[in-house]
Amino acid sequence: MAKPNPTKGARTNAALILNEVVVQQRSLNTALAQYLPHVDEKDRGFCQQLCYSSLRHYPTLQFIVHQLIKKPFKAKDKDIEQLLILGILQLRFLNTPDHAAISETVDASKKLKKVWAGGLLNACLRNYLRQQEQIEQKLLANDPANYGHPSWLLSQYQQDWPESWQDITNANNKQPPMMLRVNQQKVSREAYLQQLQSEQIAASIIEATDQGILLDQPCDVYKLPGFEEGWVSVQDGSAQLATTILDIKPGQRVLDACAAPGGKTCHILETSPENDVTAIDISSDRLLQIQQNTDRLGLHATLVAADAADTNHWSNGQAFDRILIDAPCTGSGVIRRHPDIKLLRHPEDIDTLASKQQALLDNLWPLLKADGLMVYTTCSAFKKENEQQIEAFLQRHPDAEEVKLSSTPATARPFGYQRLPGDDVMDGFYYACLRRK
Repeated sequence: MAKPNPTKGARTNAALILNEVVVQQRSLNTALAQYLPHVDEKDRGFCQQLCYSSLRHYPTLQFIVHQLIKKPFKAKDKDIEQLLILGILQLRFLNTPDHAAISETVDASKKLKKVWAGGLLNACLRNYLRQQEQIEQKLLANDPANYGHPSWLLSQYQQDWPESWQDITNANNKQPPMMLRVNQQKVSREAYLQQLQSEQIAASIIEATDQGILLDQPCDVYKLPGFEEGWVSVQDGSAQLATTILDIKPGQRVLDACAAPGGKTCHILETSPENDVTAIDISSDRLLQIQQNTDRLGLHATLVAADAADTNHWSNGQAFDRILIDAPCTGSGVIRRHPDIKLLRHPEDIDTLASKQQALLDNLWPLLKADGLMVYTTCSAFKKENEQQIEAFLQRHPDAEEVKLSSTPATARPFGYQRLPGDDVMDGFYYACLRRK
């Protein structure tokens, strides 16, 4: 594994980061955390843009690469393949001037100490410019390349949403907007909008939410007024709706299962800070993220490192008034925010995750008080993880009933509510509210 080096520049480090994701199958967040601090500060934004944009369009870019090379790159030279991917990205999607995209890509190969690759990269990129029209025609005839999604993911969207799959893939390929959740314990949404206006940060209310704000343009969180004082957090409007559905009241015991990084835990506490809230996550490292968030917001939750489904290891048997299951899922509703999902998820993951979701539902249900509410949510767009999961749960548990919500958070389905990626500019999310009879 190549070490990060600030002298290598944005493009070279971006190629190394891509290699971590594509070859080593590490998450983009993990790779960025390792490399980005070592990139020159002035280049970090561009490096990040290269990584997110290339992964967002990776199936398309990879298809183009295969039209330009005669034989696959050797394993030890996959970093050069990533440089070629980045070069094509700049030419096709980022509107970088031709000479700059080519010369900087060639120069990046020298910084990887692979001078031999310069001629290859130069020839491939120039051939792309010459053959672009023919390559585009081939691309149109190949659905995974044309829509920028691996074939299994495309097929699953087509199967579940035959009328909407093209809208879903288009939404997945766009850069997501930046949304905020105002901490109602510190400031009102209206007052915070005025603060943003005074800082010349254009924003508007997210109508479907109680505390959500949509920024016209993403910005550095530390430029947001009162961020360090806990006035506001970054959270998509779809995720905010999960806490609204919980219908939190004062004096309740609340469980947030699979809680990291803590956005929903904090939202629950912002709604009623005196409540007894337990946040569980299987990763003790990820619990630190929750602690950092609650500290910044001036809130307190009981944090437990455990498998939430293994109740024998963490529960004392005391029941909860509210349980939130933000279940592990494929993330097929939030690909625009996590484009590495296109490369890191595989078709067999759907069944594996569905089993984990079922275990969470079945094992946590006995911990819910009579007349209590359990909210099941995922950031998936797949029916097997969502409405089919809840249908099966209700068949297994005759003491459970679905609550039909007067204010619907998304499109009503036979079971629960589904928001597809891009609906009302928000992330894809599924919600079901269950009451114990």
